[in-house]
This record gives sequence, C-alpha cells and structure tokens, in this order.
Amino acid sequence: MRVMDNIDHFNLRSFDLNLMVAFDAMMQELSVTKSAEKLRIGQSAMSHNLSTLRVLLQDDLFVRVGQKMQPTAKARALAGPVRTALSQAQNALQATDRFDPATAERVFRLGVTGEMEMILLPVLLRHLQIHAPGTKLLSRTITTDSVDPMINNGEIDLAIGCKSPLQSGYFGEVLFKSEVACCFNPHLLDLGRPLSREDYLASRHAVLSQTGNVAGCVGDALQGLGINLNVVMAAPDFMPLLAAARNAPIIATVPCRIATQYAPLFGLSFCHMPIEVGFPPVTMNWAVWTDKDVGLVWLRDQIRTVIASIAPEDHLLAAE
Repeated sequence: MRVMDNIDHFNLRSFDLNLMVAFDAMMQELSVTKSAEKLRIGQSAMSHNLSTLRVLLQDDLFVRVGQKMQPTAKARALAGPVRTALSQAQNALQATDRFDPATAERVFRLGVTGEMEMILLPVLLRHLQIHAPGTKLLSRTITTDSVDPMINNGEIDLAIGCKSPLQSGYFGEVLFKSEVACCFNPHLLDLGRPLSREDYLASRHAVLSQTGNVAGCVGDALQGLGINLNVVMAAPDFMPLLAAARNAPIIATVPCRIATQYAPLFGLSFCHMPIEVGFPPVTMNWAVWTDKDVGLVWLRDQIRTVIASIAPEDHLLAAE
C-alpha cells in the first residue's frame, strides 16, 4: 500500500496517538468511567481527553441519552478509520523483518467455517507442530455476517471459508471450489449410487443452516432453481447432520471433503448431489494492513500447502 506523501505534520502535532486511543476506547465502552479503567488512567484524565477531542474535532462526539452515552454521527463516521489506523500502528510496532518458525512463539487467530474446523484445523495443527512447535492456534467460528467485523476489529488474523465479495481493505484468494455430497444410512434408505434426481427430491433432508431459515444454504440454492427440498432438520454444524443420517432415513447434504473423511465413521454411504448447484468457493481473506506481516505471510503459505494435501473432490468419484 502506498503511503500518503501529503501528511500535514504540523497540524497533526496537536492530535497525538493517545487521543485516538481514548476515542477508540470511548467508542467501545460508551462510558467515561469504563474507558478510563480500560486505559488504566484516571476518570479526570479521560474526561480531559474527551474535552480535547471535542475542541479539535468541533463536535460533541458523545452525548448523554438517558443513562447512556451515544456517539454522534461524526463519531460514528470516525470510528472505522480510527480503529484501522490504530491496528496499522500496532502491527507496525510489533512487526519484525524475519520469522523463524522453528523458534517462533506466537498465537495465530483463525476465523473458520464449520467445514474448515473439521477439514483444515486438524491437519494444519499437525503441520505446525512439526514445523513451528512454538506456535498456537486460536480458532473462532465465522459466519457471513460476523467475518467482516472480526477482521476489521483485529479479532482474527485470517478468515477461511465462504466469504461475501471482497470489500476495500481486504486481500483474498480462492482455495478450492465447493462441492457437496449426499450422505445416508444404506440400512435405512435403499438408494442407488449414483443417486438419481428423482430419489433425491423424494427423500427427506438434513442441511446446514446458520440462520433461522430451516431450508439452509442448500435449500435456498435449490429454491433459486425452482425446487423445494423437503428439509426436516437444519443444524449449524455438520456432525449433527451426519449423526441424524445415521439414525434416521434422511439424506444429509455436506461438503465432499466432510463426506470422504467423516461419513464412513458414521457408517454412511455417500455420493455426489444429483443436481448441479453453484456454491461459493472456499476463500482465504485477510486485512490489507496485515499483508506484510512476515509471520502471517508464512502461515498463509502453510495453509496453501495443507489444503493441497487434503483429498480433492475427485476422490469422491472413486468411492461411488
């Protein structure tokens, strides 16, 4: 990213970093007392910072509404850019020019979808234990609604899963295309393989859903084709779907990589979904300001290596 060369250093002298930190704390807590505690300063010092900010920005910034402080329109507009600037400053101060995986001690924070929790994390952990034994993984579950705020707020270093189109301020790449498989208990459902379209539509289904919609992402995708699926169960994770298919005469539709690794553990047969549906690819995304972090550059390379080692979708064809 190109650094701006028209910075007005003279005017910025009166707006030091501490004021930006105070503003960010106030936006998070919406309380002078709690903000002071968070910054480990006195309440009077926090009040002085707020007064200085109001003078410099010529705005009240925070006003009392009932028992709470609420940010003004200008404060809300400033919140995102200020947090981004603070994150960039923090990364710049913490950054090093080298990363030695053999000796590094670092916590990598990954935001992952349910598929990546089951497919990527176990293999990635084994890989890191061999090549970077001093590192740790902190996994956070992401959804399409939560992923952008979690990246912006610095809660996660990388997001791995299905993400909405990239916005300004993000980098990203496609890791692999998404394909799904149908899993069922052959002792409870007498279905041919490959599964016919007629049998698929005549069956009852269990699907993934992270919203209040029982149809889930599979049902939604099929509704776009004018097909209504008979969904009898929706769950936010894949394991309940496979467990349900083991115990009931239903079809659980899950990603192919989930099916190849986990369906046999539940005694399930699996095959390709007989209706072609275009699902979003699995992507890896990160914030622009972490792009040059040498540790994260190394980690992204390791994730690419691990993903390449995981059985591809074509492996499913051999099992049919």
